[in-house]
Amino acid sequence: MEPAGLSEQDLRDVVEIEQLLARYASAMTRTSIDEVMAVFTADGTYSAFGETYTLSDFPALVEAAPDGLFLCGTPAIDLDGDEATGTQPLCFVAQEDHHLRIGWYTDQYRRTEAGWRLASRSMTFLRRSGARDSGRPHDPTRPTPGGDA
Repeated sequence: MEPAGLSEQDLRDVVEIEQLLARYASAMTRTSIDEVMAVFTADGTYSAFGETYTLSDFPALVEAAPDGLFLCGTPAIDLDGDEATGTQPLCFVAQEDHHLRIGWYTDQYRRTEAGWRLASRSMTFLRRSGARDSGRPHDPTRPTPGGDA
């Protein structure tokens, strides 16, 4: 029996996207840059810190990130043929001091010859103050798009 509104193909697509996102979280936790990049389309982007990064920026961006656990919740996914959108909650726990970063990803997915991939992922952080933002653009340790540190 299929859930209301979801075909068998929709269910397969949702499971494939969920597995894609699980690979992202696992690869980020293990700092496996090649595996992180593999879940994105060739023209994929990641947005945070007031900037949008392309795949060529990912090695420096991941290198600058603190080590820790990327714990992601079940994504909410809206399918539309060979494209989809979604949101996914995130709780990042820094390895060194166990400080938390919480928020959510807003995603665009695209079906490719290799299967579903992230076309774009953007981060919104939830702050203790109640603010919601994309990060600290003034952080001097983060790289800027295009490879400038």
